[in-house]
Amino acid sequence: MRVPYPEIHPYAEHRLQVSELHTLYVEESGNPQGIPVLFIHGGPGGGTSPAHRSFFDPEKYRIILFDQRGCGQSTPHAELTDNTTQHLIDDMEKIRELLNIEQWLLFGGSWGSTLALLYAQAHPDKVLGMILRGIFLCRDQDIQWFYQKGASAIFPDYWQEYLQVIPPSEQDNLLEAYYKRLTSDNEIARMSAAKAWSIWEGRCSTLDPNNDIVDHFADPHVALAMARVEAHYFINEAFIQPNQIIENCDKISHLKTIIVHGRYDVVCPIDQAYSLYNALPESELHIVRDAGHSAFEKGITDNLIRATDSFAVSLA
Repeated sequence: MRVPYPEIHPYAEHRLQVSELHTLYVEESGNPQGIPVLFIHGGPGGGTSPAHRSFFDPEKYRIILFDQRGCGQSTPHAELTDNTTQHLIDDMEKIRELLNIEQWLLFGGSWGSTLALLYAQAHPDKVLGMILRGIFLCRDQDIQWFYQKGASAIFPDYWQEYLQVIPPSEQDNLLEAYYKRLTSDNEIARMSAAKAWSIWEGRCSTLDPNNDIVDHFADPHVALAMARVEAHYFINEAFIQPNQIIENCDKISHLKTIIVHGRYDVVCPIDQAYSLYNALPESELHIVRDAGHSAFEKGITDNLIRATDSFAVSLA
């Protein structure tokens, strides 16, 4: 069983202004001469953490982390203006150009897998390959499953707490009801909705209960960005066409892609990974039999590090 590489610190940090409003936090760690790899965090709105550097051999990889618009150390915090999928794809290109990288490996989980796939379809010539975890195709059915009806049948106790923020008269469209509160001027209502939304996701992210992950999702700074940005994207159908990712897989069919997915992923059910696997002839699908959604479950971590080690050999 592979475990994370030892903790390291960035050798460079950047503040990249991508618009008049938004400035991104970007960092580099590992080997400056190594294989460039871009870590693409989830959410949208999840932000990065030091633990995310540890999926990569620091002697072989030039590890690039960035916080997407509105979250983490990027500013302004929880901002929704000029925050769309196309903006994020363009931001990734600006980071690549800033760092003078010709091609890079993409590593993304959950929404990070969504964004990795969309970026690769827009810029296939810039991508060396992909390592994707907890596939999220961002179709209406995928959003409704987790935020309206589906996951509610698996975690009915947690679901009741998610519902408590919304009166029964509005529960037929929970996404709209949450978005209304998360974008309101009422700070108490906004924070209450953010914590309920984010805690629901944290509780459902692992097969075995993990208080550390739930506590992270409950942190007010994390929860506000996660909930506001996710609701903003999801009420706008992620700013993409229905089933756009699968329908455009021909553009990236040549790329080596390793897919890692927990058998019992409730946040992003495994049928999404299987659909992607069938659409990408050069892909590998690794189903982790004793895991849910989180990258920090032992079986998921093991498979992700095996994947980065495999690419380190093939791309050397």
